[in-house]
This record gives sequence, C-alpha cells and structure tokens, in this order.
Amino acid sequence: MTGEHPEKHLKLLSVVIPARDEEGCIASTLEHLHIELRLRDVPHEIVVVDDGSSDRTWAILQDSRTRIPNLVPTQNPGPHGFGRAVARGLSAMSGDAVVIMMADESDDCRDVVRYWNKLNEGYDCVFGSRFIKGGGVIDYPKIKLFLNRLRIKLNDTTNAFKAYRREVIEGCQPLIAPHFNITVEIPLKAIVRGYTWTTIPITWRNRRTGTAKLKIKEMGSRYLFICLYVWLEKYFSAGDYRRTPAGK
Repeated sequence: MTGEHPEKHLKLLSVVIPARDEEGCIASTLEHLHIELRLRDVPHEIVVVDDGSSDRTWAILQDSRTRIPNLVPTQNPGPHGFGRAVARGLSAMSGDAVVIMMADESDDCRDVVRYWNKLNEGYDCVFGSRFIKGGGVIDYPKIKLFLNRLRIKLNDTTNAFKAYRREVIEGCQPLIAPHFNITVEIPLKAIVRGYTWTTIPITWRNRRTGTAKLKIKEMGSRYLFICLYVWLEKYFSAGDYRRTPAGK
C-alpha cells in the first residue's frame, strides 16, 4: 500500500554501489553521479564496496578520491556476493537516506535526484520501475524482461536501483540474502513490515563495458527462497517485525 506521512527533511543521501571487476566503467559512473548530485544541490556521499575485484577497480577508487571528496571506498574482504557487498555498504553509510545503484552506469543519475526528492515528500521507500509509463529500457536482455514483467505490485522486482530512508534499512534487519536476491528481500520486507512506499518511472541502459554479474539460472531458487521467507514472516510472525508508527 502506498502512502505518505510527514517526516523531518532529509539531510544526507548515501549512494551505495557494490562493484566487482568494474575497472572499465566505475570511474565514469562515479564522476557522472557526483556531478549530477552536486549540480542539483543534493548533499551526498558515495559508498563504493569493492567486492573482491581481481582487476584495477580498487586502485581506480583510490585515484577517484582526489576528484570526488565525498567518495567513501571500502572493501568486502569476504565471503563475497552482491548481497553481502550491499549489506556492507549499508552498514558503512552515514546518510539518513540511501539509494542502491549499480556500478556499470546502467542506472540513470538523474533518477537518483528524483528518488531523493520523492523521499523528501515523506515516503519511506521509493521503487523505480522501467516498465510503467515514463520508464524505459535500452538493449534489455529478453530473459530478464520476462522475469521482471511477472506481475506483482512492484512491477520491477529484481531491480536493485531503489531508495530508502535509513529507518527502513534498520527496520529490515537482519538481511540474509547473500547474492542478487537482496534486491527482492529489502523491498518485500519493507512492504510487509509496514513502511510507506511509492513507485516512479526510471530508465535503464545495458552496460557498455565488462560482463554482467547476474546469472539467471543460478538465481531462480534464491529468489524463490527469499519470497517464501518473507511470505512466512507476513502470515506466521503475528506482526512481530512490523513497524510501530511514531507515537504508538
């Protein structure tokens, strides 16, 4: 259920970016993001988690700090996995709001600004959809298109590119998904636990360098596990994990 409620104005946006072997694109991703947020007067930090890269990703992050003072590079020493890298970035962030973003520049920096503005309207979560009016995809893999169009209310379920207030991340603990299924775990938990949310159209472009890390054949059972896990919480936890509204 969507909805909004009055909240204090947000002070700092953290953008969490997991990265593994992204030497071909990470520098441009960070520079374009930083420029866009600075031009739009969005107070921000960029937390990049190097998830065991074997290329020059970490060296590039160190070099980028000279040009992007609010860049916060960190490393996930292991065990590795997309979900584990995201969780490490969320624990390292300083902001009272967060956007989770991919390292390959497939997500549009302008949508990060729109997420920030929407959170400041009072929503707890903002989910982007590439498949509603105003959204779009460029060179999107057909199998991923099929999976994401399996209709549920979220519409774009496996997309990592979403925004949350800090209290949502804290209220969705513990995060248990070690891989790309964290992209399903956080929003479903947020909905089941009673946080407010809305959806906005976003755009997506297929990566231009490097190789995709998501392996559809490997992830099917993991996505199913998380969905069942959250379903069990919804119907059998007696509301033990639901958010308690302020003042109650």
